[in-house]
Amino acid sequence: METIEREPNRMAQAVANVARRINATMEEQRDSLDLSDCGLVSFPDGVFKMIRSCTDNIQKISLANNQIKALSNKFFLTFTQLRELVLQGNVLTTLPEAIGNMQHLISVDLSRNTLRVFPERLTDVSSLQHISVEENHITELPMEKLSLMPALKSLDARSNPLTPETTSFPHHFTLLT
Repeated sequence: METIEREPNRMAQAVANVARRINATMEEQRDSLDLSDCGLVSFPDGVFKMIRSCTDNIQKISLANNQIKALSNKFFLTFTQLRELVLQGNVLTTLPEAIGNMQHLISVDLSRNTLRVFPERLTDVSSLQHISVEENHITELPMEKLSLMPALKSLDARSNPLTPETTSFPHHFTLLT
């Protein structure tokens, strides 16, 4: 009986925590939204409604250390001014197509997820300077496409089972393997 009572209480606390963080972002007109360590399994639909008036101000979002399995195209179509996205420590297996349209994104952290394939749509983001896919299950990197990214400075692909051919391709950015 105790576990049944504790579970709804924990969920209510998690919802209250998310609401508090969103309200603080809006009231203080912050340019960042931190929903890390909130026990999320997806980006809450209610957040889109709550934060609609200030999505253009949001330049950084952290959803680190949750249990997020996927993000929707709607997420990337809503937060079009994002410069930094922290998604480390989730269970993402892929990213939606819309990430390729993020014109202002400079840094994306996808470390400690369950990616098996490098999200190639990232190579369409010409502003990207830093990509981390550390500690995933990626075996190959699209080195030719990555080498054509004009702003890319670093790609952290440590602790992935990369093939030797992948890392031998000539590139202009720092590749950590």
